[in-house]
Amino acid sequence: MPFAGLFTKCQDSIPIFDNNATIMNKKVLIGIVLLATIAAGFFIYRATRPSPPGSVELTVGDLTVSVSYSRPSVRGRLIFGPEEQKALQPFGTYWRLGANKATQITLSSNVTFNGQPVKAGTYRMYAIPGADSFEIMLNTELGKSGAEMPDHQFDILQTKVPVATASTSVEKFTISMAEAQQGIDAVFEWSTIRFVIPIRPQ
Repeated sequence: MPFAGLFTKCQDSIPIFDNNATIMNKKVLIGIVLLATIAAGFFIYRATRPSPPGSVELTVGDLTVSVSYSRPSVRGRLIFGPEEQKALQPFGTYWRLGANKATQITLSSNVTFNGQPVKAGTYRMYAIPGADSFEIMLNTELGKSGAEMPDHQFDILQTKVPVATASTSVEKFTISMAEAQQGIDAVFEWSTIRFVIPIRPQ
């Protein structure tokens, strides 16, 4: 076989790499790495931010109560107290019952909330702390930032609950629920303050 023909045959047998395809594959790989990095950063942020989101739900019989809120920490601060003592939540002032977004409670059926009737639905829930009791309000205005003062014309309930002082401080604000008397007790604990709201089916 002539040398020129042999050279041509060898050229035909050498695989040709598509540079465009290689560049495209690199771009896809870089995109996947970036997305994975962003996702990892998001989950790390959620886990380590000062006031991570929290939720609690309990069903007793036909009644389901659920609460979504954020969980600030004490971090060595005075949480509840007089304004002159530079408390984080001074007595007599609005508190969103958490941090970040407004705290929301959902009731699956009509209930008595600390003895007062409330229809099934989802409500914004907030408080005004006091030395011996907390005022708790339910409000129908949803979708607002917890930093915004509630519009009181949308309040559907205002009630007072006594507070107890615990001997052990709770570092992270915690809302829990317990079955009680064929209903549910919603328990609120932060720093050395603890109060309970009885929720009973009508």
